[in-house]
Amino acid sequence: MRIITDGLPEIKGNTILEKQKYFKDKYDFIRKGLMWEPRGHADMYGAVLTEPVTADGDFGVFFLHNEGYSTMCGHAIIALTKMVIETGLIQKKGKEQELKIDTPSGRVLSYAKTDNNVVKKVRFRNVPSFVYLKDKEVEVPGIGMVSFDAAFGGAFYALCDVKQLGINMDATDYDKLVDYGKRIKRAVNGNFNVRHSEHPELGFLYGVIFTGDPYDYHNHSRNVCVFADGEVDRSATGTGVSARAALHYANGDISLGEEITIESILGSTMQVKVVEETKVGVKDAVIPEVSGSAWFTGRNECWFDPDDPLKEGFIFR
Repeated sequence: MRIITDGLPEIKGNTILEKQKYFKDKYDFIRKGLMWEPRGHADMYGAVLTEPVTADGDFGVFFLHNEGYSTMCGHAIIALTKMVIETGLIQKKGKEQELKIDTPSGRVLSYAKTDNNVVKKVRFRNVPSFVYLKDKEVEVPGIGMVSFDAAFGGAFYALCDVKQLGINMDATDYDKLVDYGKRIKRAVNGNFNVRHSEHPELGFLYGVIFTGDPYDYHNHSRNVCVFADGEVDRSATGTGVSARAALHYANGDISLGEEITIESILGSTMQVKVVEETKVGVKDAVIPEVSGSAWFTGRNECWFDPDDPLKEGFIFR
C-alpha cells in the first residue's frame, strides 16, 4: 500500500468523487508514474490523502491502481489508520481511537486499537453493502459456463466458487487466476448491467472474487480477488469480504454479529461480521465491520525528472 503523503498539487472538488475526477483529468500521469514501473509494478496499489469533505471528517482519501481509481478499499483503510495514528498526522486519544474517513463511496468509520502508541489492530465499519445478483450464469470464452453472484461492498464484485473452475487459490495458479478473472469480468460486463441506485459513479464491475475452502481449517474460507486490469489483491480484500458478508447474511449462512475469518492468497486474514441492517434504495443491505492489521514496510521519495522519456512509467501485464 503506497500512501502519498506530500508533494502533490492542489486537488480541487467539493466531494471525494469530484477530487478524484480532478486528479484523473489533471494529474493522471502521477498515478501512472507511482503505480507503474520503474517506481511501482503491475500490482501496485496506492492512496491519495485529501482534506475531509464533511464537517466532522478527519480526512479524505481516494485510491489508485494499475488501471485507474477505486471507489473504496478496505486494506487501504487499515493501512491508513495505522499510518495517520502512529505518525501523529492525526491526533487522537484513548485505547481505541476513532477516525471518520471520507471515501469515494461514502463515510467509513475506522477504529485503531493501540498499545503504547502502536496500532495493533484496526476495525472499520464499511459503507452499506448488498447483494446485486444471485445465482446467475455466464458463458465465458475459453472456460465455459460459469456460475456467479454479484455483490457490492464499496465496489461491485462477481463472486465465483473456485470448485467449478478446478484451479488453486495460491501462487501455483497465479497466472491462471489472473487469466480467468479477466475473462469472467469481461463476460459479466458484456452480459449484465451493473448499477448503483443511489450513486451512478459507483456502478461498474470492479473485480472477480474466487471463493473456496480455507487452507487453514481454523478459518471460514479463502478468497482471491482479481480487479482492475488483472491486478491480484495480496490481502483478503476489505471491500470483497464486505460483499461476501452481505451475500452470506442474505443466504442465512451467518447471523447478525457473527464473525468469520477469511484468508487471502498469501494466507493472511481479515475478519468480517454484519453489525447492522439497512437499505440502499429498495435493496436490503448491511453494514459490515472488517478487522485486520498493518505493518510499515518503508518510506521513500519518488522523483519525476522532466527530461526522462519514461517519467510517466510503463506497465507489462
